[in-house]
Amino acid sequence: MKASTAGRPGQRTIGLIVGREWSWPPAFIEEVQRRDAGVRAEFVTLATPSLADPRRYDVVIDRISHEVPFYRSWLKHAQLQGVRVINNPLMWTADDKFFEATLAERMGIRSPKTILLPNKDYVPGINHDESLRNLAYPLDWQAVVDHVGLPCVLKDAHGGGWRDVYVCRSLEELIHHYDHSGQLTMIVQEFIEWEEFVRCICIGRKHVAPIKYDPRERRYHDTEEFLSPDLRRQIIRQSRKLVRALGYDMNSVEWAIRDGIPYAIDFMNPAPDFDINSLGPKWFEWALQRMADVTIAMALEEPELPKPRAGALFGNRIRGRRHP
Repeated sequence: MKASTAGRPGQRTIGLIVGREWSWPPAFIEEVQRRDAGVRAEFVTLATPSLADPRRYDVVIDRISHEVPFYRSWLKHAQLQGVRVINNPLMWTADDKFFEATLAERMGIRSPKTILLPNKDYVPGINHDESLRNLAYPLDWQAVVDHVGLPCVLKDAHGGGWRDVYVCRSLEELIHHYDHSGQLTMIVQEFIEWEEFVRCICIGRKHVAPIKYDPRERRYHDTEEFLSPDLRRQIIRQSRKLVRALGYDMNSVEWAIRDGIPYAIDFMNPAPDFDINSLGPKWFEWALQRMADVTIAMALEEPELPKPRAGALFGNRIRGRRHP
């Protein structure tokens, strides 16, 4: 099978699927071209794909398919053709925040206490008496609060970033936001009163940049001296464990540090913010260079057609152990 049909003969191609971001994509394309490694980068162009279409890309970086289902369908098709998709669309489709909390605990990584809630509303045709016979009603809200404590965090189990996230300081506030959640599947988590907050940009399952982040201001800081050497090493090591278990080559992992213990509070961010106005020049350049390193190396590898089996979805077996 040819590596690509685009560009010069024998040249490999990295494709980008992006949304409303304007700083990172053109900078990435320029960086790949500048290295002159026999790999080119370009924006993916799709019209009406068919099963007979030739494979045009060796690697595709996906930044927006969680919002555009058409892209997600094509990416799963492309993966079966041997395209290296960042990130795996099958895993991304299956991921949710209740699963990620379970994964962290199973791997011996601290995570907030978490409860999964039934949806407040459903699509037309679903009713409590006939369609939802497996659910127990009414919900025991006091038991929920007794388990996770107050304040607590209500968030969309399938969302990314800080959208549909509510810090609830009373039972009444929790119920109010739940009653307005519509058809979203929500989780409730223990609120970690943190002394330090860290957002790690993770690229290639190896490169990890622990960045001081203030979620109240939504702002990154340039300083690298805010963690002790031991805590920094622990966060890097555990971030690598999480992205390798998920099979993500592009992700961000958020840690809230309480009493010197890092808690993995969110690591389902397979399309992390790469905008220069958010990251700042220093971390923007770090992400740009690492993504170029990883994707060029991937593009130069010979493609390996994946076996279409469901067991490949989660990769290697996850072995549980106690918290460190």
